[in-house]
Amino acid sequence: MSKGLPKRSENYSEWYNELVKRAGLAENSAVRGCMVIKPYGFAIWEKMQRALDDMFKATGHENAYFPLFVPRSFLEKEEEHAEGFAKECAVVTHYRLKASPDGKGLMVDPDSKLEEELIIRPTSETVIWNAYKNWIQSWRDLPILINQWANVVRWEMRTRIFLRTAEFLWQEGHTAHATEQEAVAETEQMLGIYADFAENWMAMPVIQGVKTPSERFAGAIETYCIEALMQDGKALQAGTSHFLGQNFARSFDVKFVNKENQLEFAWATSWGVSTRLMGALVMAHSDDNGLVLPPMLAPIQVVIIPIYKSEEDLAKITERIDPIIAELKGLGVSVKFDVDDKQRSGWKFAEYELKGVPIRLAVGMRDLESGTIEVARRDTLTKESMPIEGISAHIKALLDDIQSSIYDRAFAFREANTFTIDTWDEFKEQIEKGGFISAHWDGTAETEAKIKNETKATIRCIPLNSIEEVGKCVYSGDESAKRVIFARAY
Repeated sequence: MSKGLPKRSENYSEWYNELVKRAGLAENSAVRGCMVIKPYGFAIWEKMQRALDDMFKATGHENAYFPLFVPRSFLEKEEEHAEGFAKECAVVTHYRLKASPDGKGLMVDPDSKLEEELIIRPTSETVIWNAYKNWIQSWRDLPILINQWANVVRWEMRTRIFLRTAEFLWQEGHTAHATEQEAVAETEQMLGIYADFAENWMAMPVIQGVKTPSERFAGAIETYCIEALMQDGKALQAGTSHFLGQNFARSFDVKFVNKENQLEFAWATSWGVSTRLMGALVMAHSDDNGLVLPPMLAPIQVVIIPIYKSEEDLAKITERIDPIIAELKGLGVSVKFDVDDKQRSGWKFAEYELKGVPIRLAVGMRDLESGTIEVARRDTLTKESMPIEGISAHIKALLDDIQSSIYDRAFAFREANTFTIDTWDEFKEQIEKGGFISAHWDGTAETEAKIKNETKATIRCIPLNSIEEVGKCVYSGDESAKRVIFARAY
């Protein structure tokens, strides 16, 4: 239950960790840095998967699966890519165990050493582009639009459930194109899909932008991203889409005969979102009472709790409620009728509040007599008595209103916590308080690094919709053509 849940204002990190655990989303595993995603948390991830998968398929993408293991030589082929991931790789060096000589436990069999080490995939560009070499010979074979749902491993030293774990779930799209223009268009299209999902399903406003060269994906020509603001004033990168140019095609010798009958390298993109979105969902909307879930992603959209003293009372309530449940399900609403008698109704109210169920209905014998039902909203913590007749249509409309309301509240928070800053002293003062800072930057990696070292703030993105505005860099005072978004980030 939510009793004793830490307050966000007092310890945001502890509040997050406790909420994830108590709401039954996930827990730490026996394997350091890894997590167990529990059924309720996985149900949310499944809804995310279904929505995104439909969006991918609607734009012509197909799902496939590639090996978990990447030969070391594959990773080495794209130099920048190899350097970017080298320190995060888990490496398989042997393929067999044997009994220890002392008879206690197992040991690695030294005779089972692999001729070439295998990397547990931190990402799949290399193994996929090695396969594409066999798939692509002519422009007629393009484009290839592949998505993979998988797990990856990036050996993180400091971990937090959902936000940064050694192993996590994600999807990774990998596409091959005949022209640069097609690949760039694909990169931008997928960024738009991520933004659409974040805003219309997660009810989380995001800024679409481009990463600076120092923040790009290793091996990319350009990295596009969506950035969201969490309630503690920190930014969270919620998704990325990369234009890879011909880098991986060159590394794996993926050539095709174009329409002019000339041989050239294919153009590539990759893009992905992960279970980090689960952390974003929690931190963007939830409160001191527990989760606040947008209806589009809530495993249970409506819970109905009967209040009764006898089995006869329950039978009468059930008889009246069953048609309503059927109506709601017919409208595509997920409903739970909680008749479990092991817990009292007060406990159930608190439990479903903690789990973020958008709407709670409570009905007892007095309600049946008066033809009413109690309707409680999770987002506003308000409740009212309404006529039972026609309640299904009202609930459907109310779910839409809650979805919009949650987004509007998050958008208002972001707007109130986005600051236009022009001086270094103001910048240093504001970054301690949190939020997005819109400020001029002179475009140099040197200035970017100095700002990060002195304030722990990074350039989250150069917004796609930013307008030309000549000004002075907030740090160096040198000329700047436009503002960028700074923040401290997860």
